[in-house]
Amino acid sequence: MVALVRTVAYLGLEARAIEVQCQVAPGLPRFSVVGLPDKAVGESRERVQAALSAMGLALPPKRITINLSPADLPKEGSHYDLPIALALLAAMGVTDAEQLIEWVAVGELALDARIVSSPGVLLAAIHASEAELGLICPRAQGAEARWASGVPVIAAPDLASLLNHLKGTQRLPEPEPGEVEKAPPGPDLKRVKGQETAKRALEIAAAGSHNLLMVGPPGAGKSLLASCLPGILPQLSPAEALEVSMVQSVAGTLQEGRISRQRPFRAPHHSASMAALTGGGLRVKPGEVSLAHLGVLFLDELPEFQRPVLDSLRQPLETGHVDVARANAHVTFPARVQLVAAMNPCRCGHLGDPSLACSRAPKCAADYQARVSGPMLDRIDLHVEVDPVSAADLALPPSAEGSAEVAARVAAARLRQTARSEASGARSNAELDGDALEQFATPDEAGQKLLMQAADAMRLSARSYVRMLRVARTIADLAGSETVGRIHVAEALSYRRQPPRA
Repeated sequence: MVALVRTVAYLGLEARAIEVQCQVAPGLPRFSVVGLPDKAVGESRERVQAALSAMGLALPPKRITINLSPADLPKEGSHYDLPIALALLAAMGVTDAEQLIEWVAVGELALDARIVSSPGVLLAAIHASEAELGLICPRAQGAEARWASGVPVIAAPDLASLLNHLKGTQRLPEPEPGEVEKAPPGPDLKRVKGQETAKRALEIAAAGSHNLLMVGPPGAGKSLLASCLPGILPQLSPAEALEVSMVQSVAGTLQEGRISRQRPFRAPHHSASMAALTGGGLRVKPGEVSLAHLGVLFLDELPEFQRPVLDSLRQPLETGHVDVARANAHVTFPARVQLVAAMNPCRCGHLGDPSLACSRAPKCAADYQARVSGPMLDRIDLHVEVDPVSAADLALPPSAEGSAEVAARVAAARLRQTARSEASGARSNAELDGDALEQFATPDEAGQKLLMQAADAMRLSARSYVRMLRVARTIADLAGSETVGRIHVAEALSYRRQPPRA
């Protein structure tokens, strides 16, 4: 007899259908798993055997073959434990094989037959919903699975309870969807003393989801400004929150099914490797640029990152996704992020201060800033100088305008962009391109004249030209203007990086 149980294989954010086939045939006792399993899947034999033993069941003294079909697709992860165990129990006649056809099963087995959490349950639930099947998963992840609407879910604490539920002798409770997490309070812009130019640039970046680079000496407030950004960004829409949660699910960071409406904010250390930043590893996992999808990726001490690591972000910043190609896998993760970076002007950090600058200036500054490639800097929309703050500034009372007031203006600007999204196909101004860019971001006659003059004087590349138009469109949205005027173009040009003189 051959028993069949459905499960999934994860390739990026895609769940592929897998059939777990089990045959118990006469022959010398043997338990084998075939179908390109990795080491974790191969070791499931020991976990399944121990779990059955904990339930008082022994494997039949026959030849047991588990086939994971299609056999040419690599299988990775511990979530195959549960479907393998169910297929084996169905082949042994312990449970009804026909009943299991209507379910997709995922979950890892403990040695005492508990069903424990495994990454990717939300993806499996969405796959089951599309295939009009139910989902069997660990109890700890039932709330996560319920976010996929219309999916019957059996969330079982252990294998014995699951078998009793399938037989009808015990009723497992239906899991409830996980809670929507409240965003923890972050720093308020009222804490930032002075830095009016930098705060204005931060507001523009938040309103249009633009990339931002802050350059200034140590202690000027660059990291504080970046940490204030989540407090002025609009919340994720329900569809966006589910999209972000799918990335967290496959990465194994979605705790107890709690979905957050706050945009992700990731701040990796400058020692991060290329795989940590863009994704990869032996079992390909999303990197920081994907974990920050639809949110903020903050890179502090930008020149201290390895140059190849930084340059690996060039393609994701342009396309909104990252392709991870390995010998055993080729997967795509979403990476529509807002890059916010901070750096010192030179190694010592005090370029321009006669009392503190080193004797190697300006060569020291040129060498230090050259660690970040020109093409990488060209992908950053807003470049702003953050000046040092004096003790007199720090003694001033907090600003009357804080994050709440700025967030209101940002939300109003985003609403204008949302109203155009059906025609433009862009969620924010940072995604405007092609005909939509020409239709919505073309300046008036005075603005166009200024733009042409600046393009020649500043030697704007095609990418810089497009990004400058997007920023000008955002500035116009913040001002409540339907057209992009000369004043909006002028402010956008003030944030462009000046090319080095030949």
